[in-house]
Amino acid sequence: MKQQPGNEVLLRFLSRSANEGFARTAAACFAAQLDPTLEEINDIKTAVSEAVTNCIVHAYPQCLGPVQMRLRLFEDRTVEIVVKDAGVGIEDVERARTPLFTTGSEERSGMGFTIMESFMDQVKVRSRPGKGTTVVMRRKLSSRVTAPV
Repeated sequence: MKQQPGNEVLLRFLSRSANEGFARTAAACFAAQLDPTLEEINDIKTAVSEAVTNCIVHAYPQCLGPVQMRLRLFEDRTVEIVVKDAGVGIEDVERARTPLFTTGSEERSGMGFTIMESFMDQVKVRSRPGKGTTVVMRRKLSSRVTAPV
Protein backbone atom coordinates (compact mmCIF):
# COMPACT_ATOMS: atom_id res chain seq x y z
CA MET A 1 0.00 0.00 0.00
CA LYS A 2 1.31 3.43 -0.94
CA GLN A 3 2.17 5.63 2.01
CA GLN A 4 -0.10 8.67 2.42
CA PRO A 5 1.43 12.05 3.24
CA GLY A 6 0.89 13.47 6.71
CA ASN A 7 0.92 16.98 5.27
CA GLU A 8 1.15 18.52 1.80
CA VAL A 9 1.33 21.95 0.19
CA LEU A 10 1.26 23.01 -3.46
CA LEU A 11 2.89 26.24 -4.63
CA ARG A 12 2.77 27.85 -8.07
CA PHE A 13 4.98 30.71 -9.15
CA LEU A 14 6.57 32.26 -12.24
CA SER A 15 10.09 31.37 -13.32
CA ARG A 16 11.52 34.64 -12.01
CA SER A 17 14.92 34.45 -10.33
CA ALA A 18 13.48 36.19 -7.23
CA ASN A 19 11.19 33.18 -6.72
CA GLU A 20 14.13 30.80 -6.27
CA GLY A 21 14.72 32.23 -2.79
CA PHE A 22 11.00 32.06 -2.03
CA ALA A 23 10.85 28.38 -3.02
CA ARG A 24 13.95 27.54 -0.99
CA THR A 25 12.59 29.28 2.11
CA ALA A 26 9.10 27.78 1.72
CA ALA A 27 10.58 24.27 1.50
CA ALA A 28 12.72 24.85 4.60
CA CYS A 29 9.77 26.22 6.60
CA PHE A 30 7.52 23.34 5.56
CA ALA A 31 10.17 20.69 6.40
CA ALA A 32 10.73 22.36 9.79
CA GLN A 33 7.55 20.64 11.00
CA LEU A 34 9.64 17.46 11.33
CA ASP A 35 12.31 19.20 13.45
CA PRO A 36 15.21 18.47 11.09
CA THR A 37 18.82 19.27 11.89
CA LEU A 38 20.31 22.49 10.54
CA GLU A 39 22.36 20.41 8.10
CA GLU A 40 19.21 18.67 6.80
CA ILE A 41 17.45 22.04 6.32
CA ASN A 42 20.45 23.41 4.43
CA ASP A 43 20.61 20.28 2.24
CA ILE A 44 16.91 20.63 1.35
CA LYS A 45 17.30 24.34 0.60
CA THR A 46 20.28 23.67 -1.67
CA ALA A 47 18.50 20.90 -3.60
CA VAL A 48 15.38 23.05 -4.07
CA SER A 49 17.53 25.96 -5.19
CA GLU A 50 19.12 23.81 -7.90
CA ALA A 51 15.81 22.36 -9.11
CA VAL A 52 14.08 25.75 -9.30
CA THR A 53 17.12 27.40 -10.89
CA ASN A 54 16.97 24.74 -13.63
CA CYS A 55 13.38 25.82 -14.34
CA ILE A 56 14.33 29.49 -14.43
CA VAL A 57 17.44 29.12 -16.60
CA HIS A 58 16.77 26.09 -18.80
CA ALA A 59 13.01 25.43 -18.97
CA TYR A 60 12.10 28.95 -20.02
CA PRO A 61 15.26 30.42 -21.55
CA GLN A 62 13.55 33.31 -23.39
CA CYS A 63 10.44 33.93 -21.32
CA LEU A 64 8.69 33.47 -17.99
CA GLY A 65 6.68 30.35 -17.38
CA PRO A 66 4.86 28.50 -14.61
CA VAL A 67 6.71 26.45 -12.00
CA GLN A 68 4.90 24.18 -9.58
CA MET A 69 6.41 22.88 -6.34
CA ARG A 70 4.67 20.25 -4.24
CA LEU A 71 5.99 19.55 -0.75
CA ARG A 72 4.94 16.45 1.17
CA LEU A 73 5.82 15.10 4.61
CA PHE A 74 5.40 11.44 5.51
CA GLU A 75 5.06 9.67 8.87
CA ASP A 76 8.46 7.99 8.43
CA ARG A 77 10.09 11.49 8.41
CA THR A 78 10.52 11.55 4.63
CA VAL A 79 10.30 14.89 2.85
CA GLU A 80 9.26 14.75 -0.82
CA ILE A 81 9.72 17.76 -3.07
CA VAL A 82 8.39 17.78 -6.63
CA VAL A 83 9.43 20.66 -8.90
CA LYS A 84 7.62 20.75 -12.23
CA ASP A 85 7.71 23.05 -15.24
CA ALA A 86 6.00 23.13 -18.63
CA GLY A 87 9.07 24.38 -20.45
CA VAL A 88 11.28 23.13 -23.26
CA GLY A 89 12.05 19.79 -21.61
CA ILE A 90 15.26 17.79 -21.68
CA GLU A 91 16.24 15.82 -24.79
CA ASP A 92 18.54 13.36 -23.00
CA VAL A 93 17.94 13.13 -19.24
CA GLU A 94 20.83 10.69 -18.64
CA ARG A 95 23.27 13.03 -20.33
CA ALA A 96 21.86 16.04 -18.50
CA ARG A 97 22.51 14.26 -15.19
CA THR A 98 26.22 13.82 -15.91
CA PRO A 99 28.48 16.20 -13.98
CA LEU A 100 29.60 19.31 -15.89
CA PHE A 101 27.06 18.88 -18.71
CA THR A 102 25.16 22.09 -19.40
CA THR A 103 23.09 23.53 -22.20
CA GLY A 104 23.53 27.01 -20.73
CA SER A 105 26.29 29.54 -21.11
CA GLU A 106 29.84 29.08 -19.86
CA GLU A 107 28.68 30.72 -16.62
CA ARG A 108 26.74 27.54 -15.77
CA SER A 109 28.63 24.74 -14.04
CA GLY A 110 26.49 21.79 -15.15
CA MET A 111 26.36 20.48 -11.58
CA GLY A 112 22.67 21.02 -10.75
CA PHE A 113 21.51 17.40 -10.83
CA THR A 114 24.75 16.22 -9.21
CA ILE A 115 24.21 18.65 -6.34
CA MET A 116 20.58 17.55 -5.93
CA GLU A 117 21.69 13.91 -5.84
CA SER A 118 24.38 14.60 -3.24
CA PHE A 119 21.95 16.28 -0.82
CA MET A 120 18.87 14.08 -1.27
CA ASP A 121 18.38 10.33 -0.83
CA GLN A 122 16.57 9.95 -4.15
CA VAL A 123 16.23 12.12 -7.26
CA LYS A 124 14.03 11.13 -10.21
CA VAL A 125 13.78 13.16 -13.41
CA ARG A 126 11.04 12.82 -16.01
CA SER A 127 11.06 15.02 -19.07
CA ARG A 128 9.55 15.30 -22.53
CA PRO A 129 10.95 17.75 -25.07
CA GLY A 130 8.45 20.54 -25.60
CA LYS A 131 6.31 19.39 -22.66
CA GLY A 132 8.41 20.11 -19.57
CA THR A 133 10.31 18.44 -16.78
CA THR A 134 9.43 17.01 -13.37
CA VAL A 135 12.07 16.48 -10.67
CA VAL A 136 11.09 14.36 -7.66
CA MET A 137 13.44 14.54 -4.67
CA ARG A 138 13.12 12.57 -1.44
CA ARG A 139 15.04 12.80 1.82
CA LYS A 140 14.45 10.80 4.99
CA LEU A 141 15.28 12.94 7.99
CA SER A 142 17.13 11.61 11.00
CA SER A 143 15.31 10.96 14.25
CA ARG A 144 16.18 13.62 16.77
CA VAL A 145 16.37 12.23 20.24
CA THR A 146 16.59 14.74 23.04
CA ALA A 147 18.66 13.82 26.05
CA PRO A 148 16.79 13.53 29.34
CA VAL A 149 17.22 16.54 31.60
